[in-house]
Amino acid sequence: MLFRILILLSPVMLFANEGGTDIIPRTINFLIFAAILYRFIAEPLRNFFKGRREEIVSTLKSIQEKVEESKKAKEEASKKLEDAKLFAKSIVEDTKKEIELITKKLEDDLKNELQLLEKYQDERKEIERRKMVKSVVSEAVNSLFSKELQSFDNKELVNIVMKKVA
Repeated sequence: MLFRILILLSPVMLFANEGGTDIIPRTINFLIFAAILYRFIAEPLRNFFKGRREEIVSTLKSIQEKVEESKKAKEEASKKLEDAKLFAKSIVEDTKKEIELITKKLEDDLKNELQLLEKYQDERKEIERRKMVKSVVSEAVNSLFSKELQSFDNKELVNIVMKKVA
């Protein structure tokens, strides 16, 4: 198309010096220069801008992918956080239950231990009481037999034993 325009304007260039104004030949020279420049630079310039546009599009796509990945990562992290909160809550509840069970078991064990100690103490007291009774009776009997030929009746014997026991 530009070439056709140049052919149409060629007669004007031939007669350009006759009018006295040089605006037309300069315009034609500029148009020829612009056409040559366009012919050599247009394709590389077009390729450059096309490549730049594709680079920008690919950069935008990669940024959008990263944004989507970030959103997914954020959702996963918040989901993991919620799971961790629930897990921590269940651990706390389980720990409280275990503490209650252990406390109850310790209390029961202590009660049983105290009952066993009280029973043992009662048995020891009974054994000691029996030993004392035996020793008192033994002492009373020995003192009775040690006296020379004294005669005692049952009342006196019972009184002596009762005094020793009391």
